[in-house]
Amino acid sequence: MSSAPTFAFEPVLRKDDGHRDFPGRSLLINILRIFHIAGLAGVSAVVLAGGNGAAIWGALMLISGLGIVALDAWANPDYFRQAKGLGTLLKIALVVLLVVWEEGRLPLFWFVLAFSVALSHAPGRLRHRKLI
Repeated sequence: MSSAPTFAFEPVLRKDDGHRDFPGRSLLINILRIFHIAGLAGVSAVVLAGGNGAAIWGALMLISGLGIVALDAWANPDYFRQAKGLGTLLKIALVVLLVVWEEGRLPLFWFVLAFSVALSHAPGRLRHRKLI
């Protein structure tokens, strides 16, 4: 006789590569990505067109981005030793520089945007390569 379904779950550890997972993690990351891209669109409007709401859009981008990083780092214990994790730390540092360095904001904005796209769409063998 099968047991009734429950909502309790334990994280699953994949033996082949040591990654952890839980039901709904992929959906949660995708929802966070939607908010992250919305924040990026708002920050882009502020930087490129002099729009308003930099703090709100920036906070949306930061909070959702930190959520994505936290989930990725939890799922992959090697995250901050791999190109994608180290690249993410570099992106965070560059965004901080973008905020404080007004004269370089526009070219730095485009660099961070291009770097982010290149990193997130690079082949897995490059993104997952251990650098340290």
